[in-house]
Amino acid sequence: MVETLSSSPSIWRFNHRRWFPALFSSYKTLFALLWIVVFASLFIWQRNFVDGISIFRRPLPFRPLPRFRPVVFNLTDFGAVGDGVTVNTLAFEKAVFTISKLGKKGGGQLNVPAGRWLTAPFNLTSHMTLFLAEDSVILGLDDEKYWPLMPPLPSYGYGREHPGARYGSLIHGQNLKDVVITGHNGTIDGQGQTWWKKYRQKLLNHTRGPLVQIMYSSDILISNITLRDSPFWTLHPYDCKNVTIRNMTILAPLFEAPNTDGIDPDSCEDMLIEDCYISVGDDAIAIKSGWDQYGVAYGRPSKNILIRNLVVRSMVSAGISIGSEMSGGISNVRVENVLVWNSRRAVRIKTAAGRGAYIEDISYKNLTFENVRVGIIIKTDYNEHPDMGFDPKAFPVIRGISYSSIHGEGRTIFPKPCENLDLYDEQGTLVKKSVSENASDIDYDI
Repeated sequence: MVETLSSSPSIWRFNHRRWFPALFSSYKTLFALLWIVVFASLFIWQRNFVDGISIFRRPLPFRPLPRFRPVVFNLTDFGAVGDGVTVNTLAFEKAVFTISKLGKKGGGQLNVPAGRWLTAPFNLTSHMTLFLAEDSVILGLDDEKYWPLMPPLPSYGYGREHPGARYGSLIHGQNLKDVVITGHNGTIDGQGQTWWKKYRQKLLNHTRGPLVQIMYSSDILISNITLRDSPFWTLHPYDCKNVTIRNMTILAPLFEAPNTDGIDPDSCEDMLIEDCYISVGDDAIAIKSGWDQYGVAYGRPSKNILIRNLVVRSMVSAGISIGSEMSGGISNVRVENVLVWNSRRAVRIKTAAGRGAYIEDISYKNLTFENVRVGIIIKTDYNEHPDMGFDPKAFPVIRGISYSSIHGEGRTIFPKPCENLDLYDEQGTLVKKSVSENASDIDYDI
C-alpha cells in the first residue's frame, strides 16, 4: 500500500513572496542564520572526517555470502560446531545427502561459516556448491584410522607409495557433474604434519591421501580458497573434463612436507589453471596421465591444458612439471605468464624408459625465473616404477616443445645453450643448430 499526502493548496503551497521578506527583514536574523549554517557544516565535516579515520580501526563490515544455487544451507543447520574440537563429519554427510536430492531443482549450496570445522573425509555430490566464508577452516582429522581406504588408481596399479589400497582424500568426489568449491578465501587444512612424520618414519602401510580429489567428473570449478598442509598431493583432478581452477592459494612447508604437490591434473582434458599462488614441498604443478604399463592400458591422456598467470615456488622439485607418470600421453599444454621464484628448478619434463606414450605440443611463453638453481630440464631417466612388469623398451616420444620469452638470471649457465640447443632469433629463424647431446646430470636427481 502506498500512502499519499493531501495536495490542498491551503496547507502545502509555499508562498515565497510572503515568507522571504518576513524572514530577512532584520539583518540580525540573517546573521544568526548564517552562523547556524557554518556551524552545521563544520559539525558534519568533523564527523565525516573522524568516521573516515576510524575505518582503519574498525573491522571491515561482514561480507554477505553470495547465493549460487536455488537452495542454500548453513553447515550449522545440520548440528555442526566450529570449535576446532567437535568432529563434524556427520553434519557434512547430512548436508551433502540433502543436497543430493536437489539435482532437478538446480542443486544446493552449503555455506561453511567462520570457525574451525574438524572432520573426517567426506564426499561431495553433483550440482553442489561448497562455499567457505571468510575465516572458515575445514580441518582434516590427522588420525589415519578415520580415513577410508580406496583401491589404487587404475592407471597406476599401485598405491604410489605402497602396493594395494590407498587412503582417500579429505574432500572427495566421483562421477560428478557441476561441482563448485569456492568462497571468501576460506581454508581447507589437511593438518599434514602428522602424516609427513609417519611417512618419514615408515609407519604408514598405505599411500597417503590427497587433500581434495575429484575423479571421473566434469564441469568442475575450484576458486577463491586456500588449500594448505595436505597429507600428500594437494589438489588432484583425475580423469576429469572441463575443469577450472583459479584464484587459489596453495601452501605447504618447502621442506619436510614430502610429495605435497600443489595441483596434479591427471588424465584430464580441457582444463584451465590461472591466477594462483603456490608454494609447496614438491612440484607446484605436475601434469600426469598414468604410470608405466598401467597408464598405457588405461589410455587416458592429459590434453588441452592452459596454465597462466601464476606465482610458484618449489625448493624440492620444480615449479611446473610434466610427468613423470605420463603413460597415457600428454599433449597441447600451454604455460604462460608464470613467475618461478626461490626454487630448485623452474620447468621440467621428466619421463623414463617404460613409460611409453608421448609428450607433445607443449609451449612455454613469457616465463620469469628469479633465484632458480636450474631453469629448464628435460629428463628421460626418471626411473621410478610401480613394479617390474613395465616394458623397458617402451620409450616415450617427446616432440613439439617450444620455449619463448624466457627471462632469468644466474651465475652459471650449464650446459652452454649455443652448443646443446638449437638457437633461434626473435623471428623464429634457426641461427645455429645444436652440435651435441645434453649428457649432463646437473641437479637432475629426484
